[in-house]
Amino acid sequence: MAVEPKKTEMPKQKPEERIKNFHEVALGFTEEDALKEAKRCLQCKKPTCIEGCPVEIDIPSFIKLIKEKDYNSAIKKIKEKNSLPAICGRVCPQEEQCEAKCVLGKKMEPVGIGRLERFVADWERKQGLIESNIVEVPKEKIAKIAVVGSGPAGLTCAGDLVKLGYDVTIFESLHLTGGVLRYGIPEFRLPKEILDVEINYLKNLGVKIITNVLIGKTITIPELFKEGYKSIFIGTGAGLPNFLGIPGENLNGVYSANEYLTRVNLMESYKFPETDTPIKIGKKVAVIGAGNVAMDSARVSLRLGAEEVYIVYRRSESEMPARKEEIENAKEEGIKFHLLTNPIEIIGNNETGKVKAMKCIKNKLGEPDSSGRRRPIPIAGSEYIMEVDTVICAIGQSPNPLIPQSMPDLKLGAHGNILTDEKTGETSIPFVYAGGDIATGAATVIAAMGAGKRAARAINEKLKNLS
Repeated sequence: MAVEPKKTEMPKQKPEERIKNFHEVALGFTEEDALKEAKRCLQCKKPTCIEGCPVEIDIPSFIKLIKEKDYNSAIKKIKEKNSLPAICGRVCPQEEQCEAKCVLGKKMEPVGIGRLERFVADWERKQGLIESNIVEVPKEKIAKIAVVGSGPAGLTCAGDLVKLGYDVTIFESLHLTGGVLRYGIPEFRLPKEILDVEINYLKNLGVKIITNVLIGKTITIPELFKEGYKSIFIGTGAGLPNFLGIPGENLNGVYSANEYLTRVNLMESYKFPETDTPIKIGKKVAVIGAGNVAMDSARVSLRLGAEEVYIVYRRSESEMPARKEEIENAKEEGIKFHLLTNPIEIIGNNETGKVKAMKCIKNKLGEPDSSGRRRPIPIAGSEYIMEVDTVICAIGQSPNPLIPQSMPDLKLGAHGNILTDEKTGETSIPFVYAGGDIATGAATVIAAMGAGKRAARAINEKLKNLS
């Protein structure tokens, strides 16, 4: 039987409609779509797709179960390895992970693995089967474990450890759980309802979550050990925004993407005045950067009423780090791309102190730099003025420095990241582990989840060897 050469298309809201709301853009597969896509899987004897999955899902097995219309067994198969499938099915960059390793992808488009994962996760939720599908965990607890941060690394580590028989408590500094999943990803890509369902699944497994606790200030890591925790996993992410270091960055109307998205997502400022947190957005918005956070910031700006939104990026489109589908969505929504362009000054109104323009310079590309991307080189005399009234800086984030500052014995890398053993995640302090952006710098949700999984496995091995 001939295989369809292209992935089954994902149904989406029309661009002219979605720019006026914060509802989910990708609408998810119908059953017909899912069955059509599942048939494309070759069921390889040596499934290289699993090698590309940081959380080690048995991909061919769950797709085979979809083909057999056994959706409940399919979601159970996924949850053997991944407790957050509805999240991963939406925001994981499968094109760089499992789908990049798909054998079919060598000659055609790879199987839409993420779209199928989302389908069965959504099916389970709609059928009301999440609670009845909860796996049994050991009643006798091996030891107390503390997890710092409720982002993707912390949630995954906690979920894996509780299933192994540990008494796990997550400490979260904010008033709501989810970390970057809640404050960093817009509602139209990851609805808060979906996030809450997946976190509640972990709570029902037995994971305890305590909010409004700032580890390093409210309580320290040494104090947690004194309270009887036998091991600690740090997954506090990369919450320190990077800036360009150019004149005018302190003007009114300049945001870090971190602050901007946190206000919109966590504090629901897009609902103002229904909520208490307003956010000021101008008519012409420039977003500096071209990663997923930049695309999110640009697309949020449109929905908040901006008339023109620009992505300003110093390299060309082929070097953009954002997911291809997010770039396509941004283009469909009317966002304009100023490529090979670098801001060199943000210009303000002397009377009001507000942004009124941005001075930029054009670039050409030279040889590849340490990132593997071609290095941008300014073109002399190519400066020009771009009229904007809001600037959002989305050029990455550095590891959150709070915990490292409170632990002088913790060894750090050059960029303030916590140094860990690559295989186990253990830090320079015995029984203290770290993973995700706090260890690697800003990366993907699924990479953080993989780090949480590896750490959970290592913690279990170490503690069991002591008993």
